[in-house]
Amino acid sequence: MATQIKNGDFAMMGQEPGRQPKIFYPHMNLEQRVPRTHVLRRIQERIDFSFIYAEVRDTYGGNGNVSIPPPVILKMMLLLVLYNVRSERELMETIPMRLDWLWFLGYDIDSEVPDHSVLSKARVRWGVEAFRRFFERVVWQCVEAGLVVGSKIFVDSTLMDADASNNSVIDTRSLKVQLQEGYKKLEARLEERSEGTRRYVKENRRYISRTDPDAGIVNRGKPKLSYQVHRAVDGRGEVITATETTPGDVNEAHEMIPLLESHHLNTGVKADTVVADSKYGTVENFLACCDQGVEAHMPDLKESTAKRIEKLNIFSEERFEYDGESDTYRCPAGQRLKPKSLHMSRQSRDYAAPKKICGACELREQCTRNKSGRTVKRHLRQEELDGMREASRSAKAKRDIKMRQHLMERSYARGTRYGYDRARWRGLWRVQIQEYLVSAVQNIQVLLRYGSYLKRSPSVMMEEIKGTVTRSIRSFSEFNELMNSKIGRMVLSDPNYPRLSFIET
Repeated sequence: MATQIKNGDFAMMGQEPGRQPKIFYPHMNLEQRVPRTHVLRRIQERIDFSFIYAEVRDTYGGNGNVSIPPPVILKMMLLLVLYNVRSERELMETIPMRLDWLWFLGYDIDSEVPDHSVLSKARVRWGVEAFRRFFERVVWQCVEAGLVVGSKIFVDSTLMDADASNNSVIDTRSLKVQLQEGYKKLEARLEERSEGTRRYVKENRRYISRTDPDAGIVNRGKPKLSYQVHRAVDGRGEVITATETTPGDVNEAHEMIPLLESHHLNTGVKADTVVADSKYGTVENFLACCDQGVEAHMPDLKESTAKRIEKLNIFSEERFEYDGESDTYRCPAGQRLKPKSLHMSRQSRDYAAPKKICGACELREQCTRNKSGRTVKRHLRQEELDGMREASRSAKAKRDIKMRQHLMERSYARGTRYGYDRARWRGLWRVQIQEYLVSAVQNIQVLLRYGSYLKRSPSVMMEEIKGTVTRSIRSFSEFNELMNSKIGRMVLSDPNYPRLSFIET
Protein backbone atom coordinates (compact mmCIF):
# COMPACT_ATOMS: atom_id res chain seq x y z
CA MET A 1 0.00 0.00 0.00
CA ALA A 2 1.40 3.37 -1.00
CA THR A 3 1.99 5.87 1.79
CA GLN A 4 1.73 9.64 1.30
CA ILE A 5 4.62 11.71 2.66
CA LYS A 6 4.77 15.39 3.57
CA ASN A 7 5.47 16.80 0.12
CA GLY A 8 2.56 14.95 -1.44
CA ASP A 9 4.63 12.25 -3.25
CA PHE A 10 3.94 8.57 -2.95
CA ALA A 11 6.60 5.87 -2.37
CA MET A 12 6.50 2.11 -2.04
CA MET A 13 9.04 0.09 -0.06
CA GLY A 14 11.52 -1.88 -2.17
CA GLN A 15 12.11 -5.56 -1.51
CA GLU A 16 15.54 -7.23 -1.65
CA PRO A 17 15.58 -9.71 -4.54
CA GLY A 18 16.74 -13.25 -4.08
CA ARG A 19 20.39 -14.01 -4.85
CA GLN A 20 20.62 -15.26 -8.41
CA PRO A 21 23.99 -14.45 -10.02
CA LYS A 22 24.02 -13.47 -13.64
CA ILE A 23 25.71 -15.70 -16.19
CA PHE A 24 26.83 -12.89 -18.48
CA TYR A 25 27.93 -9.31 -17.78
CA PRO A 26 27.94 -7.65 -21.24
CA HIS A 27 28.55 -4.15 -19.89
CA MET A 28 31.30 -5.11 -17.41
CA ASN A 29 34.62 -3.39 -18.19
CA LEU A 30 37.42 -3.27 -15.62
CA GLU A 31 38.99 -0.33 -17.42
CA GLN A 32 35.94 1.76 -16.56
CA ARG A 33 35.83 0.52 -12.98
CA VAL A 34 39.23 1.94 -12.04
CA PRO A 35 39.15 5.77 -11.57
CA ARG A 36 41.72 7.92 -13.30
CA THR A 37 43.02 9.09 -9.93
CA HIS A 38 43.45 5.59 -8.49
CA VAL A 39 46.95 4.98 -7.14
CA LEU A 40 47.37 1.76 -9.14
CA ARG A 41 46.44 3.49 -12.38
CA ARG A 42 48.95 6.23 -11.66
CA ILE A 43 51.61 3.64 -10.86
CA GLN A 44 50.81 1.81 -14.09
CA GLU A 45 51.28 5.04 -16.04
CA ARG A 46 54.53 5.96 -14.32
CA ILE A 47 56.42 2.72 -13.69
CA ASP A 48 57.72 0.41 -16.41
CA PHE A 49 57.50 -3.18 -15.19
CA SER A 50 58.49 -4.74 -18.52
CA PHE A 51 62.20 -4.21 -17.76
CA ILE A 52 62.07 -7.34 -15.61
CA TYR A 53 61.94 -9.53 -18.72
CA ALA A 54 65.56 -8.71 -19.56
CA GLU A 55 66.68 -8.86 -15.93
CA VAL A 56 65.49 -12.42 -15.26
CA ARG A 57 65.67 -13.95 -18.75
CA ASP A 58 68.73 -16.01 -17.86
CA THR A 59 66.93 -17.63 -14.91
CA TYR A 60 64.39 -19.36 -17.17
CA GLY A 61 64.90 -22.29 -19.53
CA GLY A 62 63.58 -23.03 -23.01
CA ASN A 63 61.49 -26.08 -22.06
CA GLY A 64 58.88 -26.98 -19.48
CA ASN A 65 55.69 -25.31 -18.35
CA VAL A 66 55.08 -21.67 -19.21
CA SER A 67 55.57 -19.49 -16.13
CA ILE A 68 53.56 -16.54 -14.93
CA PRO A 69 54.85 -13.42 -16.78
CA PRO A 70 57.60 -11.77 -14.67
CA PRO A 71 55.92 -8.30 -14.72
CA VAL A 72 52.79 -9.86 -13.18
CA ILE A 73 54.87 -11.46 -10.42
CA LEU A 74 56.63 -8.17 -9.71
CA LYS A 75 53.28 -6.37 -9.55
CA MET A 76 51.96 -8.96 -7.10
CA MET A 77 54.91 -8.39 -4.83
CA LEU A 78 54.34 -4.65 -5.13
CA LEU A 79 50.72 -5.13 -4.06
CA LEU A 80 51.90 -7.26 -1.14
CA VAL A 81 53.96 -4.33 0.17
CA LEU A 82 51.81 -1.39 -0.97
CA TYR A 83 48.73 -2.71 0.84
CA ASN A 84 50.75 -4.42 3.60
CA VAL A 85 48.99 -7.75 3.07
CA ARG A 86 49.84 -10.15 5.87
CA SER A 87 50.81 -13.13 3.72
CA GLU A 88 51.12 -14.24 0.12
CA ARG A 89 48.30 -16.72 0.63
CA GLU A 90 46.00 -13.89 1.73
CA LEU A 91 47.14 -11.84 -1.27
CA MET A 92 46.06 -14.54 -3.71
CA GLU A 93 42.74 -14.96 -1.91
CA THR A 94 42.09 -11.21 -2.06
CA ILE A 95 42.99 -10.63 -5.73
CA PRO A 96 39.69 -12.07 -7.16
CA MET A 97 37.73 -9.77 -4.81
CA ARG A 98 39.52 -6.58 -5.85
CA LEU A 99 38.64 -5.20 -9.28
CA ASP A 100 41.45 -2.66 -9.11
CA TRP A 101 44.00 -5.38 -8.38
CA LEU A 102 42.70 -7.51 -11.24
CA TRP A 103 42.99 -4.55 -13.60
CA PHE A 104 46.51 -3.73 -12.36
CA LEU A 105 47.64 -7.32 -12.98
CA GLY A 106 46.02 -7.47 -16.42
CA TYR A 107 43.48 -10.09 -15.31
CA ASP A 108 39.75 -10.40 -16.03
CA ILE A 109 37.07 -11.41 -13.54
CA ASP A 110 37.23 -15.03 -14.70
CA SER A 111 41.05 -15.18 -14.84
CA GLU A 112 42.67 -17.93 -12.84
CA VAL A 113 44.82 -16.61 -10.00
CA PRO A 114 48.06 -18.58 -9.53
CA ASP A 115 49.05 -20.36 -6.35
CA HIS A 116 50.82 -18.33 -3.69
CA SER A 117 53.96 -20.46 -4.08
CA VAL A 118 54.81 -18.77 -7.40
CA LEU A 119 56.04 -15.71 -5.45
CA SER A 120 58.43 -17.63 -3.21
CA LYS A 121 59.71 -19.61 -6.20
CA ALA A 122 60.26 -16.37 -8.13
CA ARG A 123 62.30 -14.87 -5.29
CA VAL A 124 64.54 -17.92 -5.25
CA ARG A 125 64.82 -17.91 -9.03
CA TRP A 126 65.44 -14.17 -9.48
CA GLY A 127 67.56 -13.49 -6.41
CA VAL A 128 68.20 -10.10 -4.80
CA GLU A 129 69.65 -8.47 -7.91
CA ALA A 130 66.35 -8.16 -9.80
CA PHE A 131 64.68 -6.30 -6.93
CA ARG A 132 67.71 -4.09 -6.43
CA ARG A 133 67.46 -3.12 -10.10
CA PHE A 134 63.79 -2.27 -9.63
CA PHE A 135 64.64 -0.01 -6.69
CA GLU A 136 67.45 1.69 -8.65
CA ARG A 137 65.17 2.33 -11.65
CA VAL A 138 62.63 4.05 -9.40
CA VAL A 139 65.39 6.18 -7.87
CA TRP A 140 66.54 7.20 -11.34
CA GLN A 141 62.98 8.18 -12.30
CA CYS A 142 62.93 10.44 -9.24
CA VAL A 143 66.23 11.95 -10.39
CA GLU A 144 64.82 12.63 -13.86
CA ALA A 145 61.72 14.18 -12.32
CA GLY A 146 63.87 16.70 -10.44
CA LEU A 147 63.10 15.23 -7.02
CA VAL A 148 66.74 14.59 -6.15
CA VAL A 149 69.59 17.08 -5.76
CA GLY A 150 72.16 14.52 -4.67
CA SER A 151 74.71 16.91 -3.20
CA LYS A 152 73.65 16.28 0.41
CA ILE A 153 72.43 13.01 1.89
CA PHE A 154 71.07 12.11 5.31
CA VAL A 155 72.04 8.72 6.76
CA ASP A 156 70.53 6.66 9.55
CA SER A 157 69.64 3.08 10.51
CA THR A 158 66.92 1.32 12.45
CA LEU A 159 66.15 -2.19 13.64
CA MET A 160 63.69 -4.61 12.05
CA ASP A 161 62.25 -7.54 14.01
CA ALA A 162 63.24 -10.89 12.51
CA ASP A 163 60.62 -13.53 11.74
CA ALA A 164 61.94 -15.78 14.49
CA SER A 165 61.33 -16.35 18.19
CA ASN A 166 63.93 -15.86 20.90
CA ASN A 167 63.15 -19.43 21.93
CA SER A 168 64.88 -20.60 18.74
CA VAL A 169 68.27 -19.25 19.91
CA ILE A 170 70.86 -21.88 20.76
CA ASP A 171 74.39 -21.82 22.20
CA THR A 172 76.67 -23.32 19.55
CA ARG A 173 79.32 -24.06 22.22
CA SER A 174 76.95 -26.22 24.24
CA LEU A 175 77.83 -29.91 24.03
CA LYS A 176 74.21 -30.90 24.55
CA VAL A 177 73.14 -28.83 21.54
CA GLN A 178 75.96 -30.18 19.36
CA LEU A 179 74.84 -33.77 20.00
CA GLN A 180 71.36 -33.09 18.69
CA GLU A 181 70.55 -34.27 15.19
CA GLY A 182 69.03 -30.93 14.21
CA TYR A 183 72.27 -29.10 14.98
CA LYS A 184 74.15 -31.11 12.35
CA LYS A 185 71.69 -29.98 9.70
CA LEU A 186 71.96 -26.39 10.92
CA GLU A 187 75.76 -26.57 10.80
CA ALA A 188 75.60 -27.87 7.23
CA ARG A 189 73.36 -24.94 6.25
CA LEU A 190 75.77 -22.46 7.84
CA GLU A 191 78.76 -24.00 6.06
CA GLU A 192 76.91 -23.86 2.76
CA ARG A 193 76.19 -20.16 3.24
CA SER A 194 79.75 -19.36 4.28
CA GLU A 195 81.06 -20.75 0.98
CA GLY A 196 79.35 -17.93 -0.89
CA THR A 197 80.53 -14.33 -0.99
CA ARG A 198 78.93 -12.71 2.05
CA ARG A 199 79.77 -9.17 2.86
CA TYR A 200 78.25 -9.11 6.34
CA VAL A 201 79.70 -11.09 9.22
CA LYS A 202 77.68 -11.50 12.39
CA GLU A 203 79.30 -10.06 15.50
CA ASN A 204 77.84 -12.72 17.80
CA ARG A 205 78.61 -16.09 16.25
CA ARG A 206 78.08 -18.10 19.42
CA TYR A 207 74.33 -17.59 19.79
CA ILE A 208 72.26 -18.14 16.65
CA SER A 209 68.65 -18.86 15.80
CA ARG A 210 67.65 -22.25 14.45
CA THR A 211 64.91 -20.75 12.29
CA ASP A 212 66.82 -17.71 11.01
CA PRO A 213 70.60 -18.01 11.49
CA ASP A 214 71.23 -14.70 9.67
CA ALA A 215 69.36 -12.63 12.26
CA GLY A 216 71.49 -10.91 14.88
CA ILE A 217 70.78 -10.77 18.62
CA VAL A 218 70.50 -7.15 19.69
CA ASN A 219 70.47 -6.34 23.39
CA ARG A 220 68.73 -2.98 23.61
CA GLY A 221 66.52 -3.44 26.62
CA LYS A 222 65.17 -6.93 25.94
CA PRO A 223 67.37 -9.09 23.65
CA LYS A 224 65.67 -9.63 20.29
CA LEU A 225 66.47 -11.25 16.98
CA SER A 226 66.73 -8.38 14.52
CA TYR A 227 67.92 -7.11 11.19
CA GLN A 228 69.14 -3.56 10.59
CA VAL A 229 68.00 -1.27 7.80
CA HIS A 230 70.40 1.46 6.65
CA ARG A 231 69.18 4.30 4.43
CA ALA A 232 70.49 7.36 2.66
CA VAL A 233 67.82 10.00 1.97
CA ASP A 234 68.14 13.04 -0.27
CA GLY A 235 66.96 16.34 1.17
CA ARG A 236 64.95 17.65 -1.78
CA GLY A 237 62.09 15.20 -2.20
CA GLU A 238 63.00 12.91 0.69
CA VAL A 239 63.75 10.15 -1.81
CA ILE A 240 65.57 7.08 -0.51
CA THR A 241 68.59 7.00 -2.80
CA ALA A 242 70.44 4.05 -1.22
CA THR A 243 69.55 1.29 1.22
CA GLU A 244 71.28 -1.68 2.81
CA THR A 245 70.07 -4.48 5.08
CA THR A 246 72.38 -6.25 7.52
CA PRO A 247 72.09 -8.46 10.61
CA GLY A 248 71.02 -6.42 13.60
CA ASP A 249 74.35 -6.69 15.42
CA VAL A 250 76.40 -5.09 12.62
CA ASN A 251 77.95 -1.73 13.56
CA GLU A 252 75.98 0.90 11.63
CA ALA A 253 79.01 3.19 11.40
CA HIS A 254 80.59 0.76 8.94
CA GLU A 255 77.74 1.24 6.46
CA MET A 256 78.02 5.00 5.94
CA ILE A 257 80.66 4.92 3.18
CA PRO A 258 78.94 2.06 1.26
CA LEU A 259 75.71 4.11 1.35
CA LEU A 260 77.62 7.13 0.08
CA GLU A 261 78.98 5.09 -2.82
CA SER A 262 75.60 3.52 -3.62
CA HIS A 263 74.03 6.98 -3.66
CA HIS A 264 76.58 8.07 -6.26
CA LEU A 265 75.91 5.02 -8.44
CA ASN A 266 72.12 5.26 -8.19
CA THR A 267 71.78 9.00 -8.81
CA GLY A 268 74.86 9.79 -10.88
CA VAL A 269 75.64 12.65 -8.46
CA LYS A 270 78.48 12.60 -5.97
CA ALA A 271 77.39 13.93 -2.59
CA ASP A 272 79.57 16.64 -1.12
CA THR A 273 77.92 16.51 2.33
CA VAL A 274 76.80 13.58 4.46
CA VAL A 275 74.68 14.16 7.58
CA ALA A 276 74.45 11.54 10.33
CA ASP A 277 74.15 11.18 14.10
CA SER A 278 76.88 10.55 16.65
CA LYS A 279 76.95 6.78 16.02
CA TYR A 280 78.63 7.49 12.68
CA GLY A 281 81.13 10.03 14.06
CA THR A 282 84.08 7.65 14.12
CA VAL A 283 87.68 8.36 13.18
CA GLU A 284 87.40 6.05 10.18
CA ASN A 285 84.32 7.82 8.81
CA PHE A 286 85.77 11.30 9.28
CA LEU A 287 88.97 10.38 7.45
CA ALA A 288 87.11 8.48 4.71
CA CYS A 289 85.01 11.59 4.07
CA CYS A 290 88.19 13.67 4.07
CA ASP A 291 89.74 11.41 1.41
CA GLN A 292 86.64 11.71 -0.77
CA GLY A 293 86.27 15.45 -0.33
CA VAL A 294 82.95 15.12 1.52
CA GLU A 295 81.87 17.32 4.41
CA ALA A 296 80.90 15.23 7.44
CA HIS A 297 78.09 16.90 9.39
CA MET A 298 77.82 14.54 12.34
CA PRO A 299 78.59 14.78 16.06
CA ASP A 300 81.96 13.41 17.07
CA LEU A 301 81.73 10.07 18.83
CA LYS A 302 84.82 11.10 20.79
CA GLU A 303 82.85 13.88 22.49
CA SER A 304 80.43 11.43 24.09
CA THR A 305 83.43 9.46 25.38
CA ALA A 306 84.94 12.66 26.76
CA LYS A 307 81.73 13.40 28.66
CA ARG A 308 81.90 10.00 30.34
CA ILE A 309 85.49 10.69 31.34
CA GLU A 310 84.50 14.06 32.84
CA LYS A 311 81.92 12.31 35.02
CA LEU A 312 84.81 10.34 36.53
CA ASN A 313 86.56 13.65 37.38
CA ILE A 314 89.46 12.80 35.07
CA PHE A 315 91.21 15.26 32.76
CA SER A 316 90.03 15.04 29.17
CA GLU A 317 92.53 14.83 26.30
CA GLU A 318 91.84 18.49 25.47
CA ARG A 319 93.75 19.42 28.66
CA PHE A 320 96.92 17.99 27.09
CA GLU A 321 98.63 20.47 24.73
CA TYR A 322 100.47 19.11 21.71
CA ASP A 323 103.76 20.62 20.53
CA GLY A 324 104.40 19.85 16.88
CA GLU A 325 108.06 20.83 16.89
CA SER A 326 109.07 18.44 19.66
CA ASP A 327 106.28 15.91 18.95
CA THR A 328 105.33 15.82 22.61
CA TYR A 329 102.31 16.59 24.81
CA ARG A 330 102.35 18.80 27.91
CA CYS A 331 100.06 17.54 30.67
CA PRO A 332 98.17 19.81 33.14
CA ALA A 333 101.02 19.30 35.65
CA GLY A 334 103.56 20.64 33.14
CA GLN A 335 105.27 17.31 32.41
CA ARG A 336 106.22 16.18 28.87
CA LEU A 337 104.60 13.10 27.36
CA LYS A 338 106.87 11.60 24.72
CA PRO A 339 106.10 9.05 21.97
CA LYS A 340 105.85 5.61 23.54
CA SER A 341 104.50 3.11 20.99
CA LEU A 342 103.16 3.00 17.43
CA HIS A 343 100.03 1.02 16.48
CA MET A 344 99.83 0.62 12.71
CA SER A 345 96.59 -1.36 12.91
CA ARG A 346 94.69 1.65 14.23
CA GLN A 347 97.07 4.25 12.76
CA SER A 348 97.86 5.89 16.10
CA ARG A 349 100.78 6.61 18.44
CA ASP A 350 100.74 6.56 22.25
CA TYR A 351 102.34 9.33 24.30
CA ALA A 352 103.24 8.92 27.99
CA ALA A 353 105.45 10.34 30.74
CA PRO A 354 107.95 8.15 32.66
CA LYS A 355 106.20 5.89 35.15
CA LYS A 356 108.07 7.35 38.15
CA ILE A 357 107.17 10.93 37.30
CA CYS A 358 103.54 10.07 36.66
CA GLY A 359 103.32 8.04 39.89
CA ALA A 360 104.64 10.92 42.03
CA CYS A 361 102.44 13.59 40.41
CA GLU A 362 100.12 15.53 42.75
CA LEU A 363 97.38 15.59 40.09
CA ARG A 364 97.43 11.85 39.50
CA GLU A 365 93.97 11.27 41.03
CA GLN A 366 92.50 13.78 38.60
CA CYS A 367 94.42 12.39 35.66
CA THR A 368 94.19 8.59 35.58
CA ARG A 369 93.24 5.40 37.42
CA ASN A 370 95.81 3.37 35.48
CA LYS A 371 98.72 2.09 37.57
CA SER A 372 101.13 2.59 34.66
CA GLY A 373 100.19 6.24 34.27
CA ARG A 374 98.26 8.36 31.79
CA THR A 375 98.53 7.63 28.05
CA VAL A 376 97.38 9.99 25.31
CA LYS A 377 96.64 8.60 21.84
CA ARG A 378 97.25 10.61 18.70
CA HIS A 379 96.24 9.58 15.20
CA LEU A 380 98.86 9.71 12.46
CA ARG A 381 96.51 12.01 10.50
CA GLN A 382 95.47 14.06 13.49
CA GLU A 383 95.57 17.45 11.68
CA GLU A 384 93.11 16.28 9.02
CA LEU A 385 90.96 14.65 11.67
CA ASP A 386 90.85 17.85 13.74
CA GLY A 387 89.85 19.83 10.65
CA MET A 388 86.94 17.49 9.91
CA ARG A 389 85.81 17.56 13.53
CA GLU A 390 85.94 21.35 13.63
CA ALA A 391 83.78 21.57 10.50
CA SER A 392 81.25 19.21 12.08
CA ARG A 393 80.70 21.77 14.87
CA SER A 394 79.79 24.64 12.54
CA ALA A 395 76.37 26.30 12.59
CA LYS A 396 75.58 24.84 9.16
CA ALA A 397 76.38 21.34 10.41
CA LYS A 398 74.19 21.78 13.48
CA ARG A 399 71.25 22.86 11.29
CA ASP A 400 71.74 19.81 9.08
CA ILE A 401 71.94 17.48 12.09
CA LYS A 402 68.71 18.89 13.45
CA MET A 403 67.00 18.51 10.07
CA ARG A 404 68.29 14.94 9.76
CA GLN A 405 66.48 13.87 12.90
CA HIS A 406 63.05 14.85 11.56
CA LEU A 407 63.73 13.78 7.99
CA MET A 408 64.96 10.27 8.84
CA GLU A 409 62.28 9.69 11.44
CA ARG A 410 59.71 10.59 8.78
CA SER A 411 61.25 8.18 6.30
CA TYR A 412 61.05 5.24 8.68
CA ALA A 413 57.64 6.27 10.02
CA ARG A 414 56.23 6.26 6.49
CA GLY A 415 57.77 2.85 5.94
CA THR A 416 55.83 1.45 8.90
CA ARG A 417 52.61 1.43 6.90
CA TYR A 418 54.32 -0.91 4.43
CA GLY A 419 55.55 -3.29 7.13
CA TYR A 420 59.25 -2.47 6.98
CA ASP A 421 59.65 -2.90 10.76
CA ARG A 422 59.12 -6.67 10.74
CA ALA A 423 60.68 -9.19 8.39
CA ARG A 424 58.18 -11.01 6.21
CA TRP A 425 60.57 -13.84 5.42
CA ARG A 426 63.63 -15.52 6.88
CA GLY A 427 67.17 -15.15 5.66
CA LEU A 428 69.20 -12.02 4.98
CA TRP A 429 68.75 -12.07 1.20
CA ARG A 430 64.96 -12.29 1.52
CA VAL A 431 64.88 -9.40 3.99
CA GLN A 432 67.00 -7.39 1.54
CA ILE A 433 64.32 -8.01 -1.10
CA GLN A 434 61.68 -6.75 1.32
CA GLU A 435 63.60 -3.53 2.01
CA TYR A 436 64.15 -2.87 -1.71
CA LEU A 437 60.40 -3.24 -2.30
CA VAL A 438 59.46 -1.03 0.66
CA SER A 439 61.94 1.69 -0.37
CA ALA A 440 60.75 1.50 -3.98
CA VAL A 441 57.12 1.91 -2.86
CA GLN A 442 58.02 4.93 -0.71
CA ASN A 443 59.86 6.52 -3.62
CA ILE A 444 56.95 5.81 -5.96
CA GLN A 445 54.65 7.63 -3.54
CA VAL A 446 56.97 10.66 -3.67
CA LEU A 447 57.02 10.44 -7.47
CA LEU A 448 53.23 10.30 -7.66
CA ARG A 449 52.72 13.05 -5.12
CA TYR A 450 55.05 15.70 -6.49
CA GLY A 451 55.44 14.61 -10.09
CA SER A 452 58.08 16.64 -11.88
CA TYR A 453 57.25 20.10 -10.61
CA LEU A 454 58.90 19.88 -7.18
CA LYS A 455 62.07 21.95 -7.12
CA ARG A 456 62.89 21.65 -3.43
CA SER A 457 62.06 19.23 -0.65
CA PRO A 458 59.20 20.16 1.72
CA SER A 459 61.63 19.95 4.64
CA VAL A 460 64.19 22.12 2.86
CA MET A 461 61.46 24.58 1.84
CA MET A 462 60.30 24.83 5.43
CA GLU A 463 63.84 25.64 6.55
CA GLU A 464 64.19 28.21 3.76
CA ILE A 465 60.87 29.81 4.57
CA LYS A 466 61.74 29.96 8.26
CA GLY A 467 65.10 31.47 7.44
CA THR A 468 63.53 33.97 5.06
CA VAL A 469 60.96 34.99 7.65
CA THR A 470 63.69 35.42 10.24
CA ARG A 471 66.16 37.26 8.01
CA SER A 472 64.37 39.43 5.50
CA ILE A 473 60.57 39.51 5.83
CA ARG A 474 59.63 42.63 7.69
CA SER A 475 55.94 43.00 6.96
CA PHE A 476 52.83 40.86 6.86
CA SER A 477 52.36 41.56 3.13
CA GLU A 478 55.76 40.05 2.32
CA PHE A 479 55.00 37.00 4.42
CA ASN A 480 51.59 36.60 2.79
CA GLU A 481 53.14 36.87 -0.67
CA LEU A 482 55.64 34.13 0.16
CA MET A 483 53.04 31.73 1.55
CA ASN A 484 50.80 32.25 -1.50
CA SER A 485 53.62 31.28 -3.81
CA LYS A 486 53.93 27.81 -5.32
CA ILE A 487 56.43 26.73 -2.68
CA GLY A 488 54.31 28.05 0.17
CA ARG A 489 51.13 26.39 -1.12
CA MET A 490 52.96 23.08 -1.51
CA VAL A 491 54.21 23.19 2.07
CA LEU A 492 50.86 24.29 3.50
CA SER A 493 49.07 21.44 1.71
CA ASP A 494 51.28 18.85 3.41
CA PRO A 495 49.81 17.71 6.77
CA ASN A 496 53.22 16.53 7.96
CA TYR A 497 54.55 20.07 8.34
CA PRO A 498 53.57 22.66 10.93
CA ARG A 499 51.82 25.86 9.98
CA LEU A 500 53.81 29.09 9.95
CA SER A 501 52.56 32.38 11.26
CA PHE A 502 54.03 35.85 10.86
CA ILE A 503 55.58 37.27 14.02
CA GLU A 504 56.30 40.98 13.81
CA THR A 505 59.72 41.93 15.16
